Amino acid sequence: MPGRLRDQKGFRRPTMADVGRLAGVSATTVSFVINATPNQVIRADTRQRVFAAIAELGYRPNRAAQGLRTRRSATIGFITDEVAVESFVGQIITGAHDVAWHHGSVLLVVNTMRSKAVRRAALDNLIDRQVDSIIFATSGTRQITLPAVTDRAPTILVNCFTAHDSLPCVLPDEVAGGRTAVRILIDAGHTKIAYLTGEPGAWATRARLRGFREELRHEGIDLGDQVVLAGNYQIDSGYELTHKLLARPHRPTAILCGNDRMAMGALLALREQGVDVPGEMSLVGYDDHDALISRISPAITSVRLPFYEMGRWAAERLFARDAATLPPRTLMSCKPVLRDSVAPPRP
Repeated sequence: MPGRLRDQKGFRRPTMADVGRLAGVSATTVSFVINATPNQVIRADTRQRVFAAIAELGYRPNRAAQGLRTRRSATIGFITDEVAVESFVGQIITGAHDVAWHHGSVLLVVNTMRSKAVRRAALDNLIDRQVDSIIFATSGTRQITLPAVTDRAPTILVNCFTAHDSLPCVLPDEVAGGRTAVRILIDAGHTKIAYLTGEPGAWATRARLRGFREELRHEGIDLGDQVVLAGNYQIDSGYELTHKLLARPHRPTAILCGNDRMAMGALLALREQGVDVPGEMSLVGYDDHDALISRISPAITSVRLPFYEMGRWAAERLFARDAATLPPRTLMSCKPVLRDSVAPPRP
């Protein structure tokens, strides 16, 4: 069986020396072949014998030994203070993982559950394991505080930032995203638009609301005609706020929601009131990370947060080893995803 060599203690893992003996070359030559060492001329037939011996023995390089030689562990430490399987963080992890895997590295993921003590212990643990670099990611965009231990490994923040931008970060361009979201409705002909926002104090809420207002001003649309109601990013919030909106004397022709969950709540309320979507009311969500919005009827138009792309970008920058030269903040665009919930307003 490949990879199973017997000694006095039983089976053992094959070494470069074993490969060399089988191929009839030295262990040094095997190392040159495996690592494609520059300036070392190895004959083609020798390379072929080495690769044949590797295949026969099932030889795999010793990562620990390689790490001692190269001073790299082929590991990125990934820390999150959210549940790691939450959809947003999961997309960031997937993006970073895809890049790491392409480079022959892996992610070591730690979930701190927003505990400062666990966060510090996690950073210390990853540094002790000699990870090559660190990615710290959050689900909701916000300011964070990290201990100075991050000075000991290149670190990039994803979807979060420090008070004085002491570490490079990548964030969604939420102001532009807010403009994009309302632009979808303006392009369809709407000028009376209600905005059901997420939590008022959240960084993303403030940025999206700013973009919403900027785009309306740019188009010369009276802000006084637009209704803004604060929610909490949950389905029940979208549901309740929509009922309040429909009870007002002058209804809008379109509703923009703080996220897709609120948009689903809004759709439920509109159906209860017998309001056709998009015939009588257009509806736009935000995030585009809930699979349900594309499967219900009508499928809800949204603006996509670039979580996967941000994870990829962070890992790519770490492999490029240019984290120290990055600007404090890099913004990534939020793309519109057009579906069936938007139509021109009725005359």
